Amino acid sequence: MAKGEGAESGSAAGLLPTGVLKAGEHPAQVMMKEPKKKQQLSICNKLCYAVGGAPYQVTGCALGFFLQIYLLDVAQVDPFSASIILFVGRAWDAFTDPLVGFCISKSSWTRLGRLMPWIVFSTPLAIIAYFLIWFVPDFPQGQALWYLLFYCLFETLVTCFHVPYSALTMFISTEQSERDSATAYRMTVEVLGTVLGTAIQGQIVGQADTPCLQVPNGSEVASEGANRTHSSTSLRGTQNAYLLAAGVIASIYVICAVILVLGVREQREPYETQQAEPMSFFRGLRLVMSHGPYIKLIAGFLFTSLAFMLVEGNFALFCTYTLGFRNEFQNLLLAIMLSATFTIPLWQWFLTRFGKKTAVYIGISSAVPFLILVALKESNLIVTYVVAVAAGISVAAAFLLPWSMLPDVIDDFLLKQPHSHGTEPIFFSFYVFFTKFASGVSLGISTLSL
Repeated sequence: MAKGEGAESGSAAGLLPTGVLKAGEHPAQVMMKEPKKKQQLSICNKLCYAVGGAPYQVTGCALGFFLQIYLLDVAQVDPFSASIILFVGRAWDAFTDPLVGFCISKSSWTRLGRLMPWIVFSTPLAIIAYFLIWFVPDFPQGQALWYLLFYCLFETLVTCFHVPYSALTMFISTEQSERDSATAYRMTVEVLGTVLGTAIQGQIVGQADTPCLQVPNGSEVASEGANRTHSSTSLRGTQNAYLLAAGVIASIYVICAVILVLGVREQREPYETQQAEPMSFFRGLRLVMSHGPYIKLIAGFLFTSLAFMLVEGNFALFCTYTLGFRNEFQNLLLAIMLSATFTIPLWQWFLTRFGKKTAVYIGISSAVPFLILVALKESNLIVTYVVAVAAGISVAAAFLLPWSMLPDVIDDFLLKQPHSHGTEPIFFSFYVFFTKFASGVSLGISTLSL
């Protein structure tokens, strides 16, 4: 890399591949042209882009926190079948990311773009599949197959939304600073989406609790009919509450998708020509997986994600049985999420001021002393809240920085492989795949440890 500032702009035309120049155009002519104005994104554009991240988080939180208890208590699926549904669903969810990335890499440019059609056409089908997950069919014999089918179908369709949406970061602007800013908006909305999904599902379902009817000793026979009637009515009310929550979340999904499609314009790749053909998926995959910065980014944040997911998966048990704060768990979780939400803009300022690597070192390591403190110190509610806020600050860094650094890695790849257009979905789909892989590994480690 050139050390002088002027050397970079002076050699920029030499970096352009020959196919990008128009017929008869000389690189010197490119240098003499007036530089293009920076593509500034308005706050409205950034907000519209950020809102598109909410559907994945809202539905993911609702399914993650409530699907297991719904299958066991409301749908009354046996525990073994419920475990199979959850395990196969998660495994299928991870598998669909590279599969969808492969299909997107084969897509051609349309009037809506190359990524937007996937978002548009997957949304209505995903809504139907999501609603049917929370519907109890009349045939009890095939219930397990019903839930497995629609759970896997929804995970496939939401992946068809999320992978192109993630890759859209590269096509909303050619300016890295604008993409970083839009990513910060997106992460803020996604953290709010996790809170919103948990709150909506919890509040609606919580209003239709299914309490057990207390029966005095010696009156079991007399009250058996009343118990059965009460239980049936209460169960129907709970089923309707889950359907209502599904309808509200499905409406949020549709509204966010519409705002994204209408408020964001997908730009064509800057070095793509009309005659250029997309690279084959397997050749692109080989090039992507041999790109050193991408492997380092994946490896670093794979272990970071694994650590955070281990904490997330055991946080409820730790608060309830180790610290004895059963009634404070929801408030502690809210403290983490709100802390993460409010500190994402702070991390965005920090990385622009001091650099992304410095932000990674400080942001990820800042939670370690607090986590050690809460594990070694005797149960103390104030200390636990301090740890929750500190963990939220670190969670914000873990949310923002990987997605902010990934476009830099792709830019570096495209500079070294200027004719390798169409590989962006591969980068994003496999990054999401490894994140979900970390989730599965953390679940296995927690299960074996406990």
